[in-house]
Amino acid sequence: MATSIPLPEASADFENRRRYPRMEVALPAFVHFGGERYSVQIVDLSPGGAKVKIDAILPVETAVTLSSGTLGRGAVVRWQTGDFMGLCFDIEMNEREMATQIDRSKALNAWMKART
Repeated sequence: MATSIPLPEASADFENRRRYPRMEVALPAFVHFGGERYSVQIVDLSPGGAKVKIDAILPVETAVTLSSGTLGRGAVVRWQTGDFMGLCFDIEMNEREMATQIDRSKALNAWMKART
């Protein structure tokens, strides 16, 4: 059976074509697809997309919804390598939305450090 998961060098092609730099974040989130909800971790984010850690395999070009707190975006799977998946948003995030997600990530990180 053929797979639609591109080789690692294919994901590097997408990285070279990005219009925006990605910001490292650590945000719990969900990817919704086909009536299923998958728990994911957003590991980096830009106005145009996100890289998530996921325990499922979804075909490239699959339409999904990414939700995390106040973030809710339609997206398309562009690549998947191992546990990581690249998503391209249907509608880019504006500056305020990006700042909100980065602030959420910083607050969660501070809270986690305070617990240890």
